[in-house]
Amino acid sequence: MSLALEELSERIRALTPDLDLVEKKMFNGRAFMHRGNMLVCPIKDGTLLVRVGKDGMDAALARQGAAPMVMNGRTMGGFVFVSGDAIEDDDALLEWLATARAFVATLPSK
Repeated sequence: MSLALEELSERIRALTPDLDLVEKKMFNGRAFMHRGNMLVCPIKDGTLLVRVGKDGMDAALARQGAAPMVMNGRTMGGFVFVSGDAIEDDDALLEWLATARAFVATLPSK
């Protein structure tokens, strides 16, 4: 695993001690699952994939460092990539974790 992936994963663990997160390899990174649903996924290059839901896309994309998730030329609704520069600060990372957590709380457990 890359240094950027490991560092971001450690920060997520440290900032979410109250959550029962399960880690799973996914999207060329490490997905953090909450109640069976993907919350966030740090990627090898230090980018963070954040689950925001389709209704949360516009607000998420208006935030600094956010871009639509595009895979194989297709935009994936409900997910955004957040650049590593935009989450260098723990407060900024916490805001993205809270955004993902609020959406995932609306989903049934798997």
